[in-house]
Amino acid sequence: MNLSTTYLGLRLRSPFIVGASPFCENVGAARQLQDAGAGAIVMRSLFEEQIDAEEKALIHHMETPADSNPEATSYFPQFAEYQLSPDRYLRQLEELKRALSIPVIGSLNGARPGGWTDYARRFESAGADAIELNLYQLITDAEMAGDEVEADMVETVRQVAASVRIPVSVKISPFHTSPAHFASMLEYAGAAGIVLFNRFYQPDFNIEEMEASPQLALSDRSELLLRLRWLAILSPQLRGSLAATGGVHTTSDVVKAILAGAHTVQLVSVLLRHGPRFITTLANGLREWLVEHGYENIDQLRGAMSHRRCPDPAAFERANYIRILQTWKI
Repeated sequence: MNLSTTYLGLRLRSPFIVGASPFCENVGAARQLQDAGAGAIVMRSLFEEQIDAEEKALIHHMETPADSNPEATSYFPQFAEYQLSPDRYLRQLEELKRALSIPVIGSLNGARPGGWTDYARRFESAGADAIELNLYQLITDAEMAGDEVEADMVETVRQVAASVRIPVSVKISPFHTSPAHFASMLEYAGAAGIVLFNRFYQPDFNIEEMEASPQLALSDRSELLLRLRWLAILSPQLRGSLAATGGVHTTSDVVKAILAGAHTVQLVSVLLRHGPRFITTLANGLREWLVEHGYENIDQLRGAMSHRRCPDPAAFERANYIRILQTWKI
């Protein structure tokens, strides 16, 4: 059974993409993922703040004589929290391209237009097959309107997409007033695909130290439901590719995502729990399901449960919401 699919114009041997994660920092681990059946891999994100901080530190160092202060070495930023410096990121990308035969996707994480987007061209020069632009932004300023936020994001996508010849996908959050309209605007700005959705990591409170503490929680299957809804809504309306990320842990999860309209699924949490070889388990399960249900390939399956089959998707969602609430009884 052929599991190949097209994503961002790239022909992948399977719909299983390893999402942005620590896996790609080790060439040996990346090879294991490829051997297990991964169709492509996404590198860990390079952050807007990280790039800007390094550039500001370099300017400061060049403009300040080394012997002007005995503490001159302290001018350099501390990058202990970043696993890869910008230069090391590019070298790792080159190493992965030499070692692997599957596509390698670079990841840029930011939201506002700025000089950091120049790294898209550097990704391309280093051999990246595509770029995943992660638009992660939490607005706390009550003076900033939603349309301003989205306008900045759309302009960022436009700048990045216009600067490279390789395809650009955009990873978004579900927290937009009209995700369908926003996704259409991103596509108009040059995005070749949309990744649904970014996972926001919520901080907890340490009530003894009186401080907020970051919490890392792996995804679970319940998170897939939100992705399925929007995949089903967006797939009939967009021309580009769609990827589901978050909540894909079993063969049935993969099937559901494709039925809703996904071209690929991104895997991270399930691989951190079970290891690279779990991709083989998922691939074998998908093949068996397709054969049992009479499908010759996943293209025949894609979008079979999208909202294209519903004349009024908004009414359908409203009806579903009301019906669920009416099932509660005391």
